[in-house]
Amino acid sequence: MQQSTRVAIVTGGLSGIGRAVAARLARDGATVVVGARRGAQPDLTCDLTDEFGDRITFDQLDVRLSESCRDFVGQVLARHGRVDILVNAAGLYEEAAVIGHSDQVWDDTIDTNLTGTFKMIREVMPGMVAQKWGRIVNIASVAAHQGMAQNAAYCASKAGLLGLGRCVALEGAAAGVTCNSVSPTWVETEMLKKFIDAEVAAGEPMAEVRARYEASNPQGKLVQPDEVAELVAYLTSEAARGVTMADYQINAGSLW
Repeated sequence: MQQSTRVAIVTGGLSGIGRAVAARLARDGATVVVGARRGAQPDLTCDLTDEFGDRITFDQLDVRLSESCRDFVGQVLARHGRVDILVNAAGLYEEAAVIGHSDQVWDDTIDTNLTGTFKMIREVMPGMVAQKWGRIVNIASVAAHQGMAQNAAYCASKAGLLGLGRCVALEGAAAGVTCNSVSPTWVETEMLKKFIDAEVAAGEPMAEVRARYEASNPQGKLVQPDEVAELVAYLTSEAARGVTMADYQINAGSLW
């Protein structure tokens, strides 16, 4: 199977890691359909549309809702006839202590990061198994391996992705369907920029805030979304046929 024949779905692809992955797959010749809760946002997507034309499209998707997942995948199948690649990058992060932890923060985090990933896999698996080829990559986190105070929901959701991925890999193995996860440390995305901006707004100099984040890993540099996309591109390629049921950390030497 040539890369140009592949049809890829990327969830959460309007920004950050998902956006970088969508662009990387399209650059390799895949037809990419991006699903995001906000739907198509011309101010965020016009540059990608200018570069790739109709090889990359955007549509509304709320991975928390079974019907939304079913309709989204159904529309991709109706338009393109197949789904070869699924990259689950939709996710959210919100801190809360266990004591007094709200149900809403827990439910939103688990429903988006873990259950939403499961629901998307459930929709694409039958077609992948039938065509005897498929690549699934879940964007997890170093938080899947390490705990941190104030992060129970996030750590639980990302750790759950590792268990889910192992089961999917085993169920898809005989049909040529692989499933892996990628676990980055802090990546310089819009989400991280919001944290940095908040600390600057609280009175800390930008240079000091940024230096602290950079120093949080032994390499002293923030991981970039394109670096994550490079690994995803390999894991979704023909060359990665035998690579499955595994998690790959992009941690810059950091535990978190």
